[in-house]
Amino acid sequence: MNLSATLQSYQQRIEVVLERILPAEALLPERLHRAMRYSMLNGGKRMRPLLVYATGEALGVSLDCLDIPAAALECIHVYSLIHDDLPAMDDDTLRRGKPTCHCAFDEATAILAGDALQALAFHLLAASPELTTEPARRLQMIMQLSRAAGSQGMVGGQMLDLQAVGHILSEPELENMHIHKTGALIRASVLLGAYCAPAISPEQLERLDHYAKCLGLAFQVQDDILDVESETQVLGKTRGADAAANKPTYPSIIGMKAAKEKLQMLHQEALSALQDLALPTQELREIADFTVKRIF
Repeated sequence: MNLSATLQSYQQRIEVVLERILPAEALLPERLHRAMRYSMLNGGKRMRPLLVYATGEALGVSLDCLDIPAAALECIHVYSLIHDDLPAMDDDTLRRGKPTCHCAFDEATAILAGDALQALAFHLLAASPELTTEPARRLQMIMQLSRAAGSQGMVGGQMLDLQAVGHILSEPELENMHIHKTGALIRASVLLGAYCAPAISPEQLERLDHYAKCLGLAFQVQDDILDVESETQVLGKTRGADAAANKPTYPSIIGMKAAKEKLQMLHQEALSALQDLALPTQELREIADFTVKRIF
């Protein structure tokens, strides 16, 4: 599925922003900064920045104001990928079609690169002069992102994922794990874009949050399906890694047919949440379509 010109322009924009906000390779310590840039500028869908941009623009926010929240989300996401790939976690050797950070550098450097990207995300939200929202909104963004990234969000979901290896989970248990591990950061992406708006109603915020919740879960369901049906060269990571690690997935818990039906149900629910918002949500709808039709 080809992305529209608008979403492609968002992708191009965030690449320029990320290049700018990352420390230069020549800056001490050089090896750490090379690892950060290697992992961050190594391609990817940039789905979380796209959600920041699409949400903010739907609410009338300028792209200049959205750059920093978009970059902060991607910093957190890439830090999580670096740490997920470590031997102590998923022990993956391939990410986005290239050697993972700990393989390209070493394990200690990868850990530190992830740590540094996490710190950079919060520094950007707290101190960047490019973010022109009022201080109370900055604080709201920092609180939202820290909650989404921490023990009640992504990191907690990763812990649940590690504990689930070799166990049979119920569908609600699997859903709870992924709402935290994958969904929390996707919801934060939409909310940070919304927080950049000078005025947003509680109803609009609730509908956008529900859209993001459905989208985050749909993203994970499709990930589980692709791990079975796609190929390593297309995925950019090792196909069948979840099955090899004896991890519970939607196809393994409820079957492939039911997993695909759940994916379509979540897709429709996400789109329904955008109805009656009286906002230009075409890009948010397109991101939902891409999520369920993507092949990588």
